[in-house]
Amino acid sequence: MKSARTLNAQRRIESTVGYTFLAPSLIALFLFLIAPIFLIIWLSFHEWNLLGPITFVGFDNYEWLFSNSTLWRSLGITILFVALVIPIQTCLGLLVALAMRRNLPGTAWLRVLILMPWVSAPLAVGVIWRWILGYSDGILNQLLGQRIDWLNDPSLALPAVATVAVWQSVGYVALFFYAGLEAIDPQVYDAAMLDGAGPIRTLWSVTLPLLRPTMFFVLATGVISSFQVFDIAYALTPNGGPRGTTDVIAGRIYYEAFEKFSVGHASVMALILMLILVLITVGQQQYFARRTSYAN
Repeated sequence: MKSARTLNAQRRIESTVGYTFLAPSLIALFLFLIAPIFLIIWLSFHEWNLLGPITFVGFDNYEWLFSNSTLWRSLGITILFVALVIPIQTCLGLLVALAMRRNLPGTAWLRVLILMPWVSAPLAVGVIWRWILGYSDGILNQLLGQRIDWLNDPSLALPAVATVAVWQSVGYVALFFYAGLEAIDPQVYDAAMLDGAGPIRTLWSVTLPLLRPTMFFVLATGVISSFQVFDIAYALTPNGGPRGTTDVIAGRIYYEAFEKFSVGHASVMALILMLILVLITVGQQQYFARRTSYAN
């Protein structure tokens, strides 16, 4: 038998080897996730125009935040955008995943086609859709036979941006729902059929409850990405869109930092956005934790 000293030495060696392999990931995690958070917190107490000296201003940036209506307006627009995108992309993603699981003719091509928008660059997608939704020469207006100003009408701009966002993200949602559906034991469906459950009843009472872990992941990542939307909104409707109707909070942070050169204000807004996303994610986790069971 090995002595206690030998076992301890072996464990130290194994730990050293393990942490050595983890070191690159831990360094990247610190440099690109943890360190920027602390940097943003530090900058929120300072003022900087990206060129001059950094000046300590205390809580002035926070006082500006709560006395300025710009952030709250952008936050309201972002919440409306999320409310438009999340339900539609989640339902469409589930329907597409159910269709793919049937292995109908052309299913392989369907998988490729729905994933192409997701892997495409958001700015490129925005440019293409800006051309499609063009007022005078847009393909959509030519097909409809009338001119509709999709991107410059204050009542249509945000729904148009939300539609493009759904189109781009539905393949991502469908991919994870498809993986979740594949993980469900077929015997569960056989038991439901023996009990006389029809397609709708099976979907509501069997499929959706067993998809709750996947649903949590899809909703959590979808809400986070929707709150952080910027590329598509910027490409389709620059400078906040008509009358500021697409001035989402991520875009407002960008404008404050790189157009108004107020890094302190942008940092405070970024912290507020991070806090909101943390609270929403924790709330979703608590909701699904009480309603989710994991099969062995």
